[in-house]
Amino acid sequence: MALLLEMRDVEVAYRDRRHRPVRAVAGVSLTIARGRIVGLVGESGCGKSTLARAAVGLADAAGGVVTFDGHPVTPLRGRARPATLTGLQLVFQDPGSSLNPRRSIGSQLADALDILGNVPRGERPARVAELIELVGLPAGIEGRYPHQFSGGQRQRLAIARALAADPSVLVLDEPLSSLDASAQAQAAALLVRLSRELEIGMLLISHDLGLVKEIADEVAVMYLGKIVERGATGDVWERPEHPYTRALIGALPLADGNGRLPESLAGEVPDPANPPPGCRFHTRCPVVIDRCRTDEPALTTIAPARHAACWLTETKGSHAAAR
Repeated sequence: MALLLEMRDVEVAYRDRRHRPVRAVAGVSLTIARGRIVGLVGESGCGKSTLARAAVGLADAAGGVVTFDGHPVTPLRGRARPATLTGLQLVFQDPGSSLNPRRSIGSQLADALDILGNVPRGERPARVAELIELVGLPAGIEGRYPHQFSGGQRQRLAIARALAADPSVLVLDEPLSSLDASAQAQAAALLVRLSRELEIGMLLISHDLGLVKEIADEVAVMYLGKIVERGATGDVWERPEHPYTRALIGALPLADGNGRLPESLAGEVPDPANPPPGCRFHTRCPVVIDRCRTDEPALTTIAPARHAACWLTETKGSHAAAR
């Protein structure tokens, strides 16, 4: 399996309003392979979007290494993106703010092709039409403006602009969160089709574990800047090992008509500027033991391709830190 995007022990730090140091990402390792979708899930504020920005060079990594196709991902400093990194593209959460409201869709897609220089000028109109078709939108819309499209259509156009770079990896930061259920389903099917047909690796950032379950091949669960569980999506869903993963699954509403309310996760996410000692989840964990309050568990291999950071799983596998 060809690994394209590799993040090793990545740390991202900043200062909050009180000028306190905050490790928003505290040593995360993830890999994205060609044609595979990896979902990164967790509550708001856990560091998912910060990791996404570090993955494409929009946030400085204070530690660790990020590489794309063997090349280091360097922070952007107001200069042209290196040609070696154009195959790594980010799709933002809000397409309304990432598309220029004063320019037609066709001109914005053509701009992307012009900047990249990967399509001869005379062939660009045909490529623009191809990109529009690729994301499932009707032909002949090049002259329309962003406000003339629905939210789901605008997100498809944002994806089309990313596809102009012929990417091998897409990092998608909550791309479906602002869409209604119908538009979500259509966009999710589009992502799966693009990944399979074009062999694009994807890092899908989401707070919705139910959505990730339907489209991701693998899932990583993040809590307060760290990965606490990782594995094949079906395995994690059917046999969650970390109490936080079980809590996220239990909090999902079920449309089964039985009137059962989802289980709420007790407590609040701790202050990332002052994380608790030991396991970061122990202040909210229903099965906490004394060791959790003092010793931080490493992400360990508990079964083939399954990893968890919990002292209660230590007898299920080796203690070698997962890399």
